[in-house]
Amino acid sequence: MKTMKDYKCTIIHLVVYTLVVFEKVAAELQRIDHGPSKPDGSLDILVVGDWGRRGMYNQSKVAFQMGKVGEELDVDFIIATGDNFYDHGLIDEEDPMFFESFTEVYTSNSLQKQWYLVLGNHDYEGNVLAQLSPVLKERDSKWLCLRSFIVNSGIVEFFFVDTTPFQEKYFIEGKHNYDWRGVLPREEYVSNLLKDVDMALEESSAQWKIVIGHHTIFSASQHGNTQELVDQLLPILEAKEVDLYINGHDHCLQHISSQDGRLQFLTSGGGSKAWKGDTNPWNPNEMKFYYDGQGFMTLHVTKNKIGVAFYDVFGVIIHKWSTTKYTHGVLEQ
Repeated sequence: MKTMKDYKCTIIHLVVYTLVVFEKVAAELQRIDHGPSKPDGSLDILVVGDWGRRGMYNQSKVAFQMGKVGEELDVDFIIATGDNFYDHGLIDEEDPMFFESFTEVYTSNSLQKQWYLVLGNHDYEGNVLAQLSPVLKERDSKWLCLRSFIVNSGIVEFFFVDTTPFQEKYFIEGKHNYDWRGVLPREEYVSNLLKDVDMALEESSAQWKIVIGHHTIFSASQHGNTQELVDQLLPILEAKEVDLYINGHDHCLQHISSQDGRLQFLTSGGGSKAWKGDTNPWNPNEMKFYYDGQGFMTLHVTKNKIGVAFYDVFGVIIHKWSTTKYTHGVLEQ
């Protein structure tokens, strides 16, 4: 005879199964409208990645400077590029790591805006469904983490892409355990995601298109290029005239330009532990900036211009770049 405990377990399994099945059959990327709060329609955004270490490895110092810059710029929201909790994601929705690495670290008033987050490979080492759970938003209202989704801000659309399932090595290596609920079969998941991203970019009428993922496409740091993204995602970004690809994964700050100068590859993975001295040679015509330390990035977006700035752990601007787009083309400044 089944006990009440057995029935409760059955209900829990059904709920989890329903969540997984729903994610697998979802045909389109979820869209979230987040309009600008400034009268001129411009947007100011903070971007940070690879951060969740209970404030250690200078995470708290980076957070403090983010708060100061966020107040100066009156930021609209914050983007996090994955690896939200080290080393193995969250155990469940009640894991104290959530408060200790997020709520209790990013305490500045300017950082109490909406956070949009993607998953990184370290997040997949934990309970993925916990990070995706609406329970976390109940615990801290600024949290919003989904696998792949779109944030529409009028003049710009941000396309968040779940890049971890692209890498084959995670599925064949034996040293880590990954939570692949909602992803398997992998080939089908990746194929559907690529189709969804391609269609969403095709249908977008935004002046600017920015794609966010955890993994690098191109990088001169430890992880280097992600060949699966070079082969599968990059052709879509180029064909749909995406302006920026922003990622984390490599624990540095980095700016690489494509050969034709249109698509820019920006790494903001300096939210906590950095890899000092870890860099590889790169074509100087494409490598615009590389910093092997902690820090974060900002975006300033108007109808005709995007401005990028990288800040170090002391709040000093160490790299700036901008591009201007008009109806008949793009002029780099």
